[in-house]
Amino acid sequence: MTCSIPVAALRRLAVASGLVFAAAAQAGGNDDILSELRALKARVAELEEKLQAQDAKLAQVAQTAQTADQSARGMTEEQQGEFNRIMVKTEALEDARDALGWKGLKISGYLDPTFIANQRQHRAGFQLLNPIDEGGYRYDNSYFGAAVIDFSKETEGGSRWRLSLAPNRGVGAALDGRSPVQEASVSIPLTDLQTRFIAGQMPDWSGYEYLPSTLNKLITHNLLFDFTLPAAYTGAGLELARRKWLFKGLLANVNASQRAQGGAAPALAYRVDYAKGEFQGFGFAGVHGPMKNARQAGHDSRLDLFEFDASFIRGDWTVQGQWSWGRQARAAIMPGADGRLADARWWGLSALAAYKFQPRLEGTLRYDLINNRSHGGGLLGTAAADDRNGIGPDATLGCDPLVAAVPGCERGVNRSALTFGLSYLFNLSTTFKLEYRLDQATGPVFLDTRSGTYQPSNQLFGASVLVSF
Repeated sequence: MTCSIPVAALRRLAVASGLVFAAAAQAGGNDDILSELRALKARVAELEEKLQAQDAKLAQVAQTAQTADQSARGMTEEQQGEFNRIMVKTEALEDARDALGWKGLKISGYLDPTFIANQRQHRAGFQLLNPIDEGGYRYDNSYFGAAVIDFSKETEGGSRWRLSLAPNRGVGAALDGRSPVQEASVSIPLTDLQTRFIAGQMPDWSGYEYLPSTLNKLITHNLLFDFTLPAAYTGAGLELARRKWLFKGLLANVNASQRAQGGAAPALAYRVDYAKGEFQGFGFAGVHGPMKNARQAGHDSRLDLFEFDASFIRGDWTVQGQWSWGRQARAAIMPGADGRLADARWWGLSALAAYKFQPRLEGTLRYDLINNRSHGGGLLGTAAADDRNGIGPDATLGCDPLVAAVPGCERGVNRSALTFGLSYLFNLSTTFKLEYRLDQATGPVFLDTRSGTYQPSNQLFGASVLVSF
């Protein structure tokens, strides 16, 4: 066993022994007592030496353990000190980030310079940041050719904030020709993260195609996206996520950041999605309520839209489809038989199939159809016959939108489009796209700007480079 007598106690014992020894010597004690005292003093000295040796051994063991601990961490004493300094700096940076509001902030964006060649317009060239046409939205001058930057932030409480800017190319420009704001929205959790209050300006959520070029396989959009769906909503509502279901609903202005004078009732816009499994799902959306009537300046009229879409994405294959129906009161291009404004009515289909020939190379085929025969035609936001988009009655009949008596003018043309495209993923942030598109109508409605004649078809070629971050 290891002796545990303190060194100080031994020293006191030695001093006491010395005093006893001196007293005994002075008193002339016998030799036996003196011998025992000498032996005791020698024993105390021996124990003191052993304790000093033990203390030295314990100190060495502690040093060895410290060295082993540092070696286990793979750091020397100097490296441990440097690590501690780095930890202090990291905590200071985190505190500064939180104080400046950077925590939870994400910045993303994309740029897609696009080349478009339009047969009937006799125009070919690059498009980038060009304004939306004053005459309205065109399928050959859609939301591509954009520079978009997107800011999103989520707070620790789960609230989300988003601002997306797209000068000249976003829904803001489509609404008023000036606004660079594509989306400005907030999402606030109520009872939990799956029950949210949403508000702001949000792009339309109908159909299987999305507005940003980063989410589309082709350059142009399908006919239903272009001519039967709203651009954006401005309002407030709820978003509910329940297992495989997602519901979004708004009371909102449709295609307007502010209602016109005299307009008070909002429209109801909604979307419901169901994720059936890992590879497939479906959804439907609708809009019901007042919207600006392009046929009557300064007036709103009742709008009813409904669409159903579905997707299947697995392996190299992507298959998507959409059916849409719509009606807007007193918005048809031609008046009724009684000379009064008639309702615009339409229905349409769109189907897309894409296949990856290689992990980086994908081919896409899309077919669109819109039935638009009622009262000379008329689609969402269409005020008159459109010889660039191919909307309206037979353009060779000389139809007058103020007169209903011209034979044949009461029937609008149906529209279709067949599009083939290739996309190549050059790297994780860069995609090259090529597209050929054939648009057709059941009557001559496309103006050939060189000959001045109307044709029942038009061809378009497109190419773009999409760079995102």
